[in-house]
Amino acid sequence: MLTHADGTLLRAGRPHRVLAGSLHYFRVHPAQWADRLHRLAALGLNTVDTYVPWNFHERVPGKAGFDGWRDLPRFAALAQEAGLDVIVRPGPYICAEWDNGGLPAWLTGTPGMLLRTCHGPFLDAVARWFDELIPRVAALQAGRGGPVVAVQIENEYGSHG
Repeated sequence: MLTHADGTLLRAGRPHRVLAGSLHYFRVHPAQWADRLHRLAALGLNTVDTYVPWNFHERVPGKAGFDGWRDLPRFAALAQEAGLDVIVRPGPYICAEWDNGGLPAWLTGTPGMLLRTCHGPFLDAVARWFDELIPRVAALQAGRGGPVVAVQIENEYGSHG
């Protein structure tokens, strides 16, 4: 788990420098995940960061999937086996040059929906998605023996218009 004191980032109480590379599990065939993660470690990196595209996992409202290409826990476990920490970036908006910034089409197509705001229906949809996702991420936290050392909520929020 990462903490900070006196302007210094700490991991397990010791000064730590995050040397991270991005690897988006949803863009790489699962059979190649381990190889790509080992390549990041071979470059001298100690951390991998990845977005979690909502529209990749919940194509239909209320039916989130975490299997096959969408198996974030398996990706994180393989990162840990490669000696990498993980930073998870779940959005809900991720940008990442990904369709709708990861927001599901069923959400963006909802009449009257105000995206990335405090609009009740948007916040309700995000809460339902996070109720599916966050327990899975929480189970992967470094404090629980997993590789996840940080989570970044939202993405480039001040740039949305």
